[in-house]
Amino acid sequence: MSGGSGGGSSAPGRFADYFVICGLDTETGLEPDELSALCQYIQASKTRDGASRFISSATEGENFEQTPLRRTFKSKVLARYPENVEWNPFDQDAVGMLCMPKGLAFKTQADSREPQFHSFIITREDGSRTFGFSLTFFEEVTSKQICSAMQTLYHMHNAEYDILHTPPTNDKDSCSSTGDCNGTSVSKLQRFNSYDISRDTLYVSKCICLITPMSFMKACKKVLEQLHQAVTSPQPPPLPLESYIYNILYEVPLPPAGRSLKFSGVYGPIICQRPSTSELPLFDFPVKEVFELLGVENVVQLFTCALLEFQILLYSQHYQRLMTVAETITALMFPFQWQHVYVPILPASLLHFLDAPVPYLMGLHSNGLDDRSKLELPQEANLCFVDVDNHFIELPEDLPQFPNKLEFVQEISEILMAFGIPPEGNLHCSESASKMKSLRACDLVSDKRNGNISGSPLNSYELLKENETIARLQALVKRTGVSLEKLEVREETSSKKDLKIQCDEEEFKIYQLNIQIREVFANRFTQMFADYEVFVIQPSQDKESWFTNREQMQNFDKASFLSDQPEPYLPFLSRFLETQMFASFIDNKIMCHDEDDKDPVLRVFDSRVDKIRLLNVRTPTLRTSMYQKCTTIDEAEKSIELRLAKIDHTAVHPHLLDMKIGQGKYELGFFPKLQSDVLSTGPVSNKWTKRNAPAQWRRKDRQKQHTEHLRLDNDQREKYIQEARNLGSTIRQPKLSNLSPSVIAQTNWKFVEGLLKECRNKTKRMLVEKMGREAVELGHGEVNITGVEENTLIASLCDLLERIWSHGLQVKQDRSCTAFVLEDRASVYSASTQIWAFQTTRRPTLHKGKSALWSHLLHYLENRQRKTTSGSFSTSGILLDSERRKSDTSPVMSPLRISLIQDMRHIQNISEIKTDVGKARAWVRLSMEKKLLSRHLKQLLSDHELTKKLYKRYAFLRCDDEKEQFLYHLLSFNAVDYFCFTNVFTTILIPYHILIVPSKKLGGSMFTANPWICISGELGETGVLQIPRNILEMTFECQNLGKLTTVQIGHDNSGLYAKWLVEYVMVRNEITGHTYKFPCGRWLGKGMDDGSLERILVGELLTSHTEVDERQCRTPPLQQSPSMIRRFVTISPNNKPKLNTGQIQEAIGEAVNGIVKHFHKPEKERGSLTLLLCGESGLVSALEQVFQHGFKSPRLFKNVFIWDFLEKAQTYYETLEQNEMVPEENWQTRARNFCRFITAINNTPRNIGKDGKFQMLVCLGARDHLLHHWIALLADCPITAQMYEDIALIKDHTLVNSLIRVLQTLQEFNITLEASLVKGIDI
Repeated sequence: MSGGSGGGSSAPGRFADYFVICGLDTETGLEPDELSALCQYIQASKTRDGASRFISSATEGENFEQTPLRRTFKSKVLARYPENVEWNPFDQDAVGMLCMPKGLAFKTQADSREPQFHSFIITREDGSRTFGFSLTFFEEVTSKQICSAMQTLYHMHNAEYDILHTPPTNDKDSCSSTGDCNGTSVSKLQRFNSYDISRDTLYVSKCICLITPMSFMKACKKVLEQLHQAVTSPQPPPLPLESYIYNILYEVPLPPAGRSLKFSGVYGPIICQRPSTSELPLFDFPVKEVFELLGVENVVQLFTCALLEFQILLYSQHYQRLMTVAETITALMFPFQWQHVYVPILPASLLHFLDAPVPYLMGLHSNGLDDRSKLELPQEANLCFVDVDNHFIELPEDLPQFPNKLEFVQEISEILMAFGIPPEGNLHCSESASKMKSLRACDLVSDKRNGNISGSPLNSYELLKENETIARLQALVKRTGVSLEKLEVREETSSKKDLKIQCDEEEFKIYQLNIQIREVFANRFTQMFADYEVFVIQPSQDKESWFTNREQMQNFDKASFLSDQPEPYLPFLSRFLETQMFASFIDNKIMCHDEDDKDPVLRVFDSRVDKIRLLNVRTPTLRTSMYQKCTTIDEAEKSIELRLAKIDHTAVHPHLLDMKIGQGKYELGFFPKLQSDVLSTGPVSNKWTKRNAPAQWRRKDRQKQHTEHLRLDNDQREKYIQEARNLGSTIRQPKLSNLSPSVIAQTNWKFVEGLLKECRNKTKRMLVEKMGREAVELGHGEVNITGVEENTLIASLCDLLERIWSHGLQVKQDRSCTAFVLEDRASVYSASTQIWAFQTTRRPTLHKGKSALWSHLLHYLENRQRKTTSGSFSTSGILLDSERRKSDTSPVMSPLRISLIQDMRHIQNISEIKTDVGKARAWVRLSMEKKLLSRHLKQLLSDHELTKKLYKRYAFLRCDDEKEQFLYHLLSFNAVDYFCFTNVFTTILIPYHILIVPSKKLGGSMFTANPWICISGELGETGVLQIPRNILEMTFECQNLGKLTTVQIGHDNSGLYAKWLVEYVMVRNEITGHTYKFPCGRWLGKGMDDGSLERILVGELLTSHTEVDERQCRTPPLQQSPSMIRRFVTISPNNKPKLNTGQIQEAIGEAVNGIVKHFHKPEKERGSLTLLLCGESGLVSALEQVFQHGFKSPRLFKNVFIWDFLEKAQTYYETLEQNEMVPEENWQTRARNFCRFITAINNTPRNIGKDGKFQMLVCLGARDHLLHHWIALLADCPITAQMYEDIALIKDHTLVNSLIRVLQTLQEFNITLEASLVKGIDI
């Protein structure tokens, strides 16, 4: 979080800690800034590819090699006052680098020299922050040596330029001499005459800076501007500058929380105010500017990226814009805090940090010449790129929508409109507006990734735009850029006339807009997480042991929380709950039990949540997706208004100091050399504080109050929370000092270690969650993961792989011939800074599409194809499926060829996947489903030559030990079954291979009928497929069926020998390799078995175990009741083993139990209900055993089926009804229903046989909750007495009653049958 946070161990309440002056050290002279120069050198060489011919010569000249005036020279900290303060040690490297991020700048009188203000943050490695505010202006160079050095550099530069650009002797020479070749000679003239010591005045940049513990940006800007005004105005200031600087350093206090303060600048009063501990933390940057630059839509998209911890790169010509956008986005996150690398202004010498494989929020300064296409970044798949000046945002793949985004955008838009700011942003505030106008409209429309400018109008604003007046005002603003503030609602302004605000109206409006927008954003989280406390899992052990086992602990019940959320929120929330910022927020909550001990941000948030609860008076679990607008704006505005109307404290006025005579000289246009003796130490005792401080300041707990707002309470707690934050990211912040090659190498080593640790944690988390779910299916524990969350975990694994493949990637470096002239210079840089390892050889480039992993795969594919054509290709990369899955797959089915390249080709053939990032993710999902991810990646990385070409030597993929451990962690995924490819790509076409295995005993070759087959899965069915006669193996293509459940197989009974004994059918998904076996073992033919011409077969996924009988070990595709003992029997009715009544009751109980468990799972996790009904240990099989028990033995050569018994019972009841001998009405209704179902099944056009009809009856009875009625009916039927022996279960009233009670438990469930089970029945 920005704003309120600061650093220090025991900081007194001073407004500013240091006053710093940076600039040119005339004693050391001009020192080139090597790292910055190197970055510029690379930048320059990047433009010299094919695209450079479209750039004018002048621009090319600028980009080719910098003129001395444009080169970077080292700036130095010339002075700082005081020398050091114990609570905030001075970091000279960081301050020097951030005050002047690009080093010294030189200009002549011909250039614009407006002073530029920017702020910056120094984040220490422990996460604490110090704020800097810097004003850069230009002073005339008075040193003759510096001017001479600049002149010499120009002579050298012009000579070198002349050599490199000597034109070839051809007809073009004449063109050049006439000065008519795109201005080449003009450009040359300008270059040769850029600086002439006899004619030009040389200016150099200088910077004055305040370092403060808290971010009072507006006040610091006024202080610095007034100091600069004092040295540039014709009249000297009223007092020496030392008096004002001494005053701000030692005599102006920090305003206490909830108070306002007035102090004196050089020319006028300066006011600042600080929120109380019950308000949103301090934030002093203008939100208005961010919305004007980007527009609401883009801001919300950027905000979403930040919340989900994507890498974010801001790009602008203005340092202050970078800072404003970064600070605004992090401030709007309240109550969450950005936990990763945070460098809003990235100095040129730290550009290698863009290579960091961790989430970051960084700001990159643009020179205004290069556009986005020229900016080569190491990784772009997970990057959110924001071109601040050009109103443009490029989003990462798969960005979920922020909950209630449409209403949220509208609420923000209404506030902006009230302040006269167009919601789509105001391009006129940007200096690049003219550039935008020159862009063709069709280019903008075709750019789908631009968050704001698209083909369709912004529907977010439709409601606002219906108001004609507002629409006209908006059009006016767009045309003229005129502010609409004067046109605000009159009632509001008139009601505030009684309060006289001390600051000017413009500043007050900024305060108002800031707080209104921030309250709206904070309200979103208060609404979304109103009940979060209910789901926090408090540790049972003490804090020390909790912290020791922190990585293994779950601190938030994510599954329960998500199950309470509205469906549209889930894509965003399921990913947000996995972020480091959310984990830290919950850690913070767990660490702070007492109200006094609570982090101030958490205290503010919790108090708001409590208010919402009281307001809504609802139960904690009741959630609604209804949008609730912010209601706290007026109260928050009132607090600020009161502070600004009545100033609480006025600081001591600046006064004359005890300076020696002659000190404090004033020289127009030059910032004076200040007297260090008077500024190095403050007053011994601050009389003003003692005399004038209010009672509140004199309390003993003043120190506590200050540190509390800075979040520095209890040291031990801070240590815990800090360590908890660091769990997710080994490196939190780049260190700005000591940029030696060894330090840079060490930093990269930290990245490698961090990636490995993250991989270990992620694989472990995914396995625990997956095994947790399987444990449930095996009857252990409770479910704690949802389908949404599993998908989220796999997506985050894809992100991690993308970051690993992006670390140390060779960024595109195609060199033109001129680049080789500078080969020696490049090698010097390479030697001095190992991290860059630049070479002049041509590198393989990152394929367009921005996925480092897919790019690597494509390079691998090219290499293999090259080797294949040259004949050196080995087949070691290809294996047969039978080698991998040692299963009971029949040798008749041709083995599936599996290889890394084959899987790539499968992905390339999927037309639905358009981007390389999407292809990489699909490939990872497919490899995980096939349990080949680790093997494939090992094969990919076995091409060491390619890896060396693609990656720098410090890259993760070139650290052998870490790479081995990484692959070992991924290997653990083979322990569980994922269907992450099948379940996600539901609309793609998949080839399926079918094998029908007839009985070997009875010659299938004599079979004369025409067979057909229909395959069903969880996502759909194929419809009837005709099988050519005598063909037992075929491949067909259809839309993804999901996990396969049933096969319907039959024939048309034609020909002389229309009898077919099918052992089993096998179906294989040719992309994922999943093979399903559908056992049959029955005849299909009239007069054979039960006379069936078609059968419904229920399938099972073949596992990688050899022992087929060990079904319980299988990871769950089957979804049967997990604790059930699977019994393998042939399905012919007379061969079934005779079970005793106890075993039959157990089978019924477990079959029903399986169905009950099925319905108690979250909907997205349920398996196939068909398997639970019709599988080998399903309900149909169990009821079959009930009716088989005690069935009287049939006569010789005649099979009697259960269906025969049921038909006789039907005849009996129909006869009863005709004779009107019905005992009671209830009984009559049951009998009628029973007869109706039997008749409907007998009348079906399908030839499903007697056992097939019994299966259909059981399924329909379960669906309509009639089974228990029918069992009672049949138990009392006289036909039962005729056809069953006395020992039969159906005749034992006690057992029948027990059976009825078990079946009644199915009444509460809504059973939906698969279409294949009830085809042809309309009942």
